[in-house]
Amino acid sequence: MKKRSIFILMLLMTMVLAACSLDSPGSGNGNDADGDSGDSEGDKRIGFSISTLNNPFFVTLAQGAEEKAEELGMDITVVDAQDDPAKQASDIEDLIQQDVDLILINPTDSSAISAAIQSANSANIPVVTVDRSAEGGEVVAHIASDNAEGGRMAGEFIVEELGGEGKVVELAGISGSSAARERGQGFNEAIDESDLEVVANQTANFDRAEGLRVMENIIQSGVEFDAVFAHNDEMALGAREALDSAGMSDVLVVGFDATDDAVAAVENGNMAATVAQKPDEIGMSSVETAQSILDGDSVEEFVPVELELVTE
Repeated sequence: MKKRSIFILMLLMTMVLAACSLDSPGSGNGNDADGDSGDSEGDKRIGFSISTLNNPFFVTLAQGAEEKAEELGMDITVVDAQDDPAKQASDIEDLIQQDVDLILINPTDSSAISAAIQSANSANIPVVTVDRSAEGGEVVAHIASDNAEGGRMAGEFIVEELGGEGKVVELAGISGSSAARERGQGFNEAIDESDLEVVANQTANFDRAEGLRVMENIIQSGVEFDAVFAHNDEMALGAREALDSAGMSDVLVVGFDATDDAVAAVENGNMAATVAQKPDEIGMSSVETAQSILDGDSVEEFVPVELELVTE
């Protein structure tokens, strides 16, 4: 009996040691996002929450970020908020749970995004805003064109083309977004010193189909106008379609972003101008700034990307 007891004891000890060997140090159990997921120790993992990938501008912006991340050897996860502030907040919470090292955010709504940024702050994850700013939370840096300056460029162009007088329709972007607010501000400042009058200012949410629908409604209202300034090219292209259908080909249309479709429209004379934002450069600059932050380097609070007026 004594020998049998010793044998059973030795067998139990062997089983315990075997079980321990299955969970050896470094093997991981899925809880550590850095080491246990199989990433190399030096990899930097960043998340990028984009307002929408249903807009060519933001598709190009995301591609620029991804290309720069690959060049720098950084892992990047891009998530699409689909222009829904609630989905964007949920996406950012997911990125926080994934324990990314830094989050880039292109806000759908500059006010609503504040709570999600504060959640990242609480998790000690640095935040950088891209193209659109945030009204709350701690942000290390903001990467964007000077939207107000771009609005001024568009306004000054229309003032010059109309000889300092005339009537203008303004198609605004998503209410609550910093881009819409700043572009509208710059545009109106530029025309304030002229005799131009804004006869209609309506939101079309940065969307081509809405730009078409809103412009059709404005035309049907009977209001007369000589030019249209749209806060982005998608709305401008929708407006141009409505104007052409109504036989109003002589109305000037100016957009913002310089997407491929808009540049082609400027070249063939369907649009008068567009403000070039260079989204690929914004995306690349965002990732470069993220790398500097993660390397412990100091960065500017605002990193501007040059604008250009495209007229032909």
